[in-house]
Amino acid sequence: MSELRTEYHIEVTDDGASPVDLLAAESGLSKQKIKQAMQKGAVWLTDDKGTHRLRRQSKKLKSGSKLHFYYDPEVLDETVDDAILIADEGDYSVWYKPRGMLSQGSKWSDHCAINRWVEQHGVNQHSEPQRQAFIVHRLDRFASGLILIAHKKKTATLLADLFKKKNITKQYKAIVHGLFPRDAVTLSNEVDNKPAVSHVSLLQYEEVTNTSLVQVDIETGRKHQIRIHLSGAGFPIVGDRLYGSDDGDKDLQLTAFKLSFPSPIDGTDKIYTLSDELQPKLNNISD
Repeated sequence: MSELRTEYHIEVTDDGASPVDLLAAESGLSKQKIKQAMQKGAVWLTDDKGTHRLRRQSKKLKSGSKLHFYYDPEVLDETVDDAILIADEGDYSVWYKPRGMLSQGSKWSDHCAINRWVEQHGVNQHSEPQRQAFIVHRLDRFASGLILIAHKKKTATLLADLFKKKNITKQYKAIVHGLFPRDAVTLSNEVDNKPAVSHVSLLQYEEVTNTSLVQVDIETGRKHQIRIHLSGAGFPIVGDRLYGSDDGDKDLQLTAFKLSFPSPIDGTDKIYTLSDELQPKLNNISD
């Protein structure tokens, strides 16, 4: 019988109490499992500094604080492929996020999130101390592609401001079912009752599989915008089981392949493009 998702909330009554001991006693789990869950971001502490993740197993707790343990064995057992460093710009870095890696963790864990992965692995193969990693924007969990990570709070704010002012251009490639129109198409149906605009152009068509490789430039960044727009237009993305593409176990064929913006550090124009082998290709799609 599989273990169920469970929450534990424990009031700390003794100064110097051990979080591992308290959680093991409350949950009935082994101390080893507790320690692994802490490392994966499933344990939180509320104290005079607010509520934050607790990873340090040796921390001595203070009376009046509160432990929170969000235990989901399926989430904690999840694994993801490695992220790939595209560029290290000091105050920020650019990464390839593989399919399945989260843009941001949840209360249940953050070990499969890009920012935590970057903090743990560093940008130069452990040749320098770990740097903090701040999320600037999100990329659909089941999509792959370029994502920005800031290493200073000030830089994160500057980059987020570029997104807010629409000074960052994000371009995507997707493989869709059907022959997409030869002329570029603008899709502007609302998403979640909010304006959403996607510009889509055909790059290549494969008659054997009846699939098209398209490029998508977006003016807005609504959740699942590209997936919703293409499906609504009658061209669901290959591997998109949520929006009407029945493709068995095929991965979602949506990739953010290009980012361009003026650097918030020195004002120079920055352009980052994925290498060809990381971009979607029609000849990789087979029945």
